[in-house]
Amino acid sequence: MTKTYLFYDIETTGLNKAFDQVLQFAAVRTDRQLNEIKRFTVKIKLRPDVIPSPGAVITNRISLEDLATGLNEYEAIRQIHQLMNQRNTISLGYNSLGFDDEFLRFAFHRNLLPPYTHQFQNGCRRMDLLPITVMFWLYKPEIISWPQVEAKPSLKLEHISDVNQLTKGPAHDATVDVMATLALARKFFKKPKMWNYLLGYFEKETDAHRISDIPATFQSALGKHRWGLMVSSEYGPQLMYQVPVLSIGSSIPYSNQTLWLRLDSPALAETKADTIDATTWIIRKRYGEPGILLPPNRRYMKLLGAERKAIATENLKWLQSNPALFQQIADYHRNYTYPFIPNLDPDAALYQIGFFSRGDEMLFKEFQTAAPHEMESIAHRLTSPDARILANRVIGRNFPQFLSAEFAAEFEAYMRRVNPSSEDQALQDYKGTPRMTPAVALAEIKHLRESGALDDEQLTLLDELQNYIETHFPKRSTGRQLTIGKNF
Repeated sequence: MTKTYLFYDIETTGLNKAFDQVLQFAAVRTDRQLNEIKRFTVKIKLRPDVIPSPGAVITNRISLEDLATGLNEYEAIRQIHQLMNQRNTISLGYNSLGFDDEFLRFAFHRNLLPPYTHQFQNGCRRMDLLPITVMFWLYKPEIISWPQVEAKPSLKLEHISDVNQLTKGPAHDATVDVMATLALARKFFKKPKMWNYLLGYFEKETDAHRISDIPATFQSALGKHRWGLMVSSEYGPQLMYQVPVLSIGSSIPYSNQTLWLRLDSPALAETKADTIDATTWIIRKRYGEPGILLPPNRRYMKLLGAERKAIATENLKWLQSNPALFQQIADYHRNYTYPFIPNLDPDAALYQIGFFSRGDEMLFKEFQTAAPHEMESIAHRLTSPDARILANRVIGRNFPQFLSAEFAAEFEAYMRRVNPSSEDQALQDYKGTPRMTPAVALAEIKHLRESGALDDEQLTLLDELQNYIETHFPKRSTGRQLTIGKNF
């Protein structure tokens, strides 16, 4: 079977990848020449445990009536998983590796589906059009018109789509956004040499080979140290979307991560043995994933600017003249482990749990093919307590009528944690970010209303959302006072 692209986009209840949910999924499958083969749309109804972010509601303009229709999450995520895991599928979107892919990974996890197989199994892999867009902005800017927002360049898809008339319809609709993404890819495809070259950065072997070809600037006890330019949208147009970096090896606990020390920071040369964490900036890169690493040749370096180039050059000299401290910097970052979070909720524990046992994975497959009334008996046979909790929540969220008294009590206890009596009891994700609670959502609604920047439709949507929250998540106690600021 020949490889196909699956262009896709999602709209969600919020930005928390562990706790929010997908509301819309749209995709277009194409051949390698970007000719359309088939379109897909999946609409998902709101889960009973999710409090939609008010900001997402007024952005997506999805009413509570719309949120009450569609497939349940379990059935929808199974469909999406199947699409992305079709043999020889290359799945991609716009900033998909920065958001959509990880969001779906957590959705697969909490629905007992393999969260990583779409990345490597059966000829499947992933791409992202945003890093490709950055490279065209830098080196082939004539191919499209580039938007300016408040006199600054913008690489937001909605702005690029408006300026280039890529598609019709409102932004932040999954179908509209996926069609804009495909239309943009077809623009870039008109430069086949550059398009095909950039595809190589999303192939692990090609990316690794290109990095190994970058000449070493010096050598230490750790081995060869290559330096180049890391290109990523996260650095912004003010830095020309790139920073100079030096390789310091690979992570020891996370062997798939290569480590790159940022060189354009004046604070680097002020580093002491006890300030490494504060004065050094490490970029963790996996082969075949952003950022894009370029060699430090003249064509690329001229975009860095004289000032940052001078800082990078001085920092390289400083590192070479302080080999013992450089070794300490490298050892610190190579041995760094992410903090362990005790009592992390299973929905958010994808990375901390690791892989389930082979026996439990076999039971997951049995669970996937079972009728709803058979699921609980399979859940009882799971050996992992986290897996059992996830199975309970699949049933409670999607098929509550099939919960036994025991599982119903467990799910009710979980729903009380979703609506805590005080904000310091809110569930937290793997980054320590609190789950959206009813109290926080109501405070955000109040702040948005007071901003005076909303139209009548958005105000109506907030009224509906407030009524939904107050009805389905009644206030349990006064709790601590909430202060809502500009972050909302």
